[in-house]
Amino acid sequence: MIFQVENKNVHVSDAGQGIDPKKQTIVFLHGSGMSHIIWSLTEQFFSNQNFNVLSIDLPGHGNSDGPCINTIEKITDWLEKAFIQLNLNDLVLIGHSQGCLEILEFAHKYPTRIKKLIFVGGSYKMPVHPDLIELAKNGDSDAVKLMMKWGYEGSKKFIGGNPIERIIQSPRDISEILAVDLIACNNYSNGKEAAGSINCPSMFIFGALDKMVNIEVGKKFSNLVKNSSTHIFEGCGHMIMIEKAFEMREKVLEFLKK
Repeated sequence: MIFQVENKNVHVSDAGQGIDPKKQTIVFLHGSGMSHIIWSLTEQFFSNQNFNVLSIDLPGHGNSDGPCINTIEKITDWLEKAFIQLNLNDLVLIGHSQGCLEILEFAHKYPTRIKKLIFVGGSYKMPVHPDLIELAKNGDSDAVKLMMKWGYEGSKKFIGGNPIERIIQSPRDISEILAVDLIACNNYSNGKEAAGSINCPSMFIFGALDKMVNIEVGKKFSNLVKNSSTHIFEGCGHMIMIEKAFEMREKVLEFLKK
């Protein structure tokens, strides 16, 4: 599905179903440098469970017009414009990694539009190593290698191939998309206040082997949010929705049915 925000095309993967006003809507938000592709094993499942599903390519990512938006705060304001354009309310927001910062800040600024939140592999603050930022700014492919090293345990195989390698394929992708996202994550500082303001039911999902967001950091995040629950997948790194796709879907569905 294609729609426009501020005269620019936005691509949303909707499992080919569009938006049924009688159904509740789940919005999936990808992490740094990624696109809707990371949710491919999740979309159809929830569409078959009688939800509208929308996996958004943020500006400059995937099939959406650029440029990328350079702060988490500006991304959340852009999301509000997108949701107004699509006439969406009572949303379930599911964010991965950087997407967690986006749904966190969005829920803080626009709480009346939210019904439930699900944070996958994220924290309320995500400082990025300066070496990784510098490599990304220079379009160096070592930035991708570092992300893979810090995000995964060993040489785990992923269904359909490693998503980082599939999506971030050129120096331009690294310098103009990934670098912008990493800097946005690094500069976001409102997370603790935002987490303390959330009142809607929230779920936190972590991978026990995740080196980008380790378990102790994740627990600190979940403890800041009232009315929240936490699930940790053993033998899993950062890309939980792919590494533990089927198990994660079931846990999320269980949470949504409560």
